[in-house]
Amino acid sequence: MENMLLWLLFFTLGRTLTDGSEMEQDFMWHLRKIPRLVSERTFHLTSPTFEADAKMVLNRACGIECRKELPAPSLSELEHSLAYETVFENGTRTLTTVKVQGLVLEPTQNITTRGASVRRRRQVYGTDSRFSILDKRFLTNFPFNTAVKLSTGCSGILISPNHVLTAAHCVHDGRDYIKGTKKLRVGLLKMRNKGGGKKRRGARRSRREANGGDQREGSEENLKERTKAGRRRKGSGRRHRVAEGQPSFQWTRVKNTHIPKGWVRGGSGDAALDYDYALLELKRAHRKKYMELGISPTIKKLPGGMIHFSGFDHDRADQLVYRFCSVSDESNDLLYQYCDAESGSTGSGVYLRLKEPDNKNWKRKIIAIYSGHQWVDVHGVQKDYNVAVRITPLKFAQICLWIHGDDAKCTYG
Repeated sequence: MENMLLWLLFFTLGRTLTDGSEMEQDFMWHLRKIPRLVSERTFHLTSPTFEADAKMVLNRACGIECRKELPAPSLSELEHSLAYETVFENGTRTLTTVKVQGLVLEPTQNITTRGASVRRRRQVYGTDSRFSILDKRFLTNFPFNTAVKLSTGCSGILISPNHVLTAAHCVHDGRDYIKGTKKLRVGLLKMRNKGGGKKRRGARRSRREANGGDQREGSEENLKERTKAGRRRKGSGRRHRVAEGQPSFQWTRVKNTHIPKGWVRGGSGDAALDYDYALLELKRAHRKKYMELGISPTIKKLPGGMIHFSGFDHDRADQLVYRFCSVSDESNDLLYQYCDAESGSTGSGVYLRLKEPDNKNWKRKIIAIYSGHQWVDVHGVQKDYNVAVRITPLKFAQICLWIHGDDAKCTYG
């Protein structure tokens, strides 16, 4: 299985649809000027109650078909949705309003690029197409090392030395912050130490020495204790060998959380699925390689029409699960796809591997956030789809502003 995964990742997918110079030109990252999102005013709000229950599925959401029937948002409506809340680790909260500069509004928005297609639910069908990443050579290296686990039960992805991108519903239900998010933590992947047993024995010797070595080597009590310890080690040996290849997590606290106002609707209405993304700033910087943001291309620009993401599905406890699958439909803000996934994987960063135009090297970038299995409104009827929220130029500008705190550093993406 590991050899097959290695072959799939580094040979098949890396060479997908690269025959012919015209195709190679299509599957490239293209640097483009993006609109500027300028922070205007910041207001202090009352502290949230942090009483919402974690909910991976929305009661209702306006999806691709629903959005297609709505008029394009005005500039003022976009600015209202892109205003953002920041909640700090001490429980305080602010609202920052923004101005959008340099945006050219399109005459039509949210038009589907494909006709109606057969949808599939989020659960696994037939042969499970997911891969559990157990090999340390993959797990501790890019791109898999960028995946993180949230203490609320979701996944996320490292996008800077200090920041994690995830889904907004992982920390906020649209009206209040989820229970436990006041002390939100992020778990970064690390491998269990195979030499842990030896270190623990050494630690026991150190403790005996620190206690003055009052137990004699040949005493009856000491002999009984050593016999019991030996039985425990023998009985747990198999479990320890199984656990050696499993990942563990280095947990770090979250300093603050940013969520777009388009998601934080309060009592005014339902949360907008288009804005199901949030940025977490870590209290302590990490040293891992992270994945950069990219602007989501159209389906026609996806090699093989495929996307990729890794997360911590609940049905595979503490295992990182990778999958790749085809995209079935898109709008300006959403992607529908066929990836096998279970709860726990929501909030994962969806990424592509395209060529850079200057040096022709392959590079992975995040182009969407996996929102999970959601109920969306299709001509007044609720249907369940797999949904990812695309990183548009405006969302790129907003997330970049959250990371750098300076819109001048976010002019190209």
